[in-house]
Amino acid sequence: MTDQDRFVDVSHAVEHGMITYRGLPAPVISDHLSRAASRAHYSAGTEFHIGKIEMVANTGTYLDAPFHRYENGDDLSRLPLSSLADLEGVVVRAVDDVRAQDASLFRDVEVKGRAVLVHTGWAAHWGSEQYFDNHPFLTRDAAQWLRDAGAALVGIDSYNIDDTADTSRPVHSILLGAGIPVVEHLCNLESLPDRDFKFFAVPVKVKGMGTFPVRAFGLLK
Repeated sequence: MTDQDRFVDVSHAVEHGMITYRGLPAPVISDHLSRAASRAHYSAGTEFHIGKIEMVANTGTYLDAPFHRYENGDDLSRLPLSSLADLEGVVVRAVDDVRAQDASLFRDVEVKGRAVLVHTGWAAHWGSEQYFDNHPFLTRDAAQWLRDAGAALVGIDSYNIDDTADTSRPVHSILLGAGIPVVEHLCNLESLPDRDFKFFAVPVKVKGMGTFPVRAFGLLK
């Protein structure tokens, strides 16, 4: 295995016009300074590009900090790097054809201090209308079990870690209330082993925001 082969990207690319969450606007990606326009400012043969992006924070593969749910919770700028990077990772394979994944999925898994990534396979529908409807999610008791067992971070390759029909959002409420970051819209989890990897999902250090896209990846040992 080469050093490059040890890196497994589990995040979606952010593209102009893509829809991550139904009802939220797509990112608008454009030039602030095009290469052609930049030539007037530099020596012959020298050019630069400065891009511009307008987007909501819930775009692509993103991380939720406690501030996303709780006014007094830690925002992105206050999250310790130890909660986002170099975490021991574990992938838990969801029960096929079951939407509500409950605590029984995790009872034989050591999750304390680990990034727990739930592989549902729903990322296969990314970019289609099917992605938005009838997605798999975690139940309240699953979130309570993960909190009580000491998970450091919880991620899922689905549209939402909660059942979007439940407007109380129990999984977000329980995990973020315990200071456990949540990563949604992961992908490519089938390329990670169940164990023996480190997980990284570090957002930009923005004050006053609770959600931002990440370049999430696993580093194989």
